[in-house]
Amino acid sequence: MNAYLILVCLISLSAAFAYVNHRFIKLPFVIGLFFLATVLSLIVISSRWWDVIHYVQIRDFLGRIELSEVILDIMLGLLLFAGSLHTNWDNIKSQLKPITLFAVLGVALSTIIIGGAFYWVSGLLGLGVGLLHCLIFGALISPTDPIAVLGILTKANVSKKVESTIVGESLFNDGVGVVIFIALLETLKLGNPEIDFSHFGVLFLQEALGGLAFGLALGFSLHALLKSIDNYETEVLLTLAFVMAGYAVSNIMHLSGALAMVVMGLLVGNYKKDKSMSDKTQEYVHKFWELADVLLNAVLFISIAFVLVVIDFEMSYFVIGLLSVLIVLLSRLIVILIPKVLLPKMVNFNYKESAIIIWGGLRGGLSIALVLSLPESRGKDILVIATYCCVVFSILIQGLTVGKVAKYFSRP
Repeated sequence: MNAYLILVCLISLSAAFAYVNHRFIKLPFVIGLFFLATVLSLIVISSRWWDVIHYVQIRDFLGRIELSEVILDIMLGLLLFAGSLHTNWDNIKSQLKPITLFAVLGVALSTIIIGGAFYWVSGLLGLGVGLLHCLIFGALISPTDPIAVLGILTKANVSKKVESTIVGESLFNDGVGVVIFIALLETLKLGNPEIDFSHFGVLFLQEALGGLAFGLALGFSLHALLKSIDNYETEVLLTLAFVMAGYAVSNIMHLSGALAMVVMGLLVGNYKKDKSMSDKTQEYVHKFWELADVLLNAVLFISIAFVLVVIDFEMSYFVIGLLSVLIVLLSRLIVILIPKVLLPKMVNFNYKESAIIIWGGLRGGLSIALVLSLPESRGKDILVIATYCCVVFSILIQGLTVGKVAKYFSRP
């Protein structure tokens, strides 16, 4: 099956699931799609006992699809640009201190906490996952995903301060998480069981600072081009070209394409946009990227659910997967509460607002894509299952209850 037919299947399933969800189940959009796709995955898995031939064919087919490459090399840049384009910089700026703290130091601290706890638990279970693999798991599962939670928080009438913090943190911690992941992965590929902190530091600075600088350069260049003309068809096309080409060039230059797209999106969507785009152009640009965001997220969450089909089941792996959910939740609690206690002036949230931020830190497609991109090994198999357990719990349990949690803690 060629790439076009794969896309046809994904779009058709997305449309069918979206209709069934909206017509009958009425869950939030991406949660409903993920739930229905997971149900279909479980049906496919069960066919190993009643239709072995077709089960093997489907499993082999799904195993050949490079899902991580599609998400990391194509979809991630588009999604991050779309998300940042629609983000109000004034709201982000008002909470910039806690956002920066959570997105940078928070991700680094979360990586260490999750990695250390996972290493200890894997040792207790006799799985013996190496420390570097455990830290890689910490890096890939630490970034939060706003996609599934944003609409729910809006309906729950949470404060703009809380909503802006969750959105801003998730936009930037995706980039930071990817940078830490890449630096750790490059260290792993060197074959040295111990972490080379100097090599890690150089890679981190190159990816992070280079990505931020490149994003600014792209943003100002795109702003200048948009300002020089007034034709919405051309301007929409320019935004698409800058995202696709800019993200590709970032990867070639070993810069953080994720951070570059976030910076470019924020700049284009906020910096003197009335001078660079007419009202008509702004309407078309925002509608185009809003539609692209919905479509890409539908395909993304459908794809994630089918990871379940290609996982090799082993009971001890699922035990550590369930324990990983507890580790990730505990890490989120520590990462949010420690800055609040130690730096109350910088992190100006009460405990009710902190509870919403803690429970609203969902994990999503980025984590799945990163773990699938790891080199083949027994450690990867364990991390894939642990990551999938965390994402399933995050989307289906936290995603479905975060609205109630937000309403409960938002009461006077």
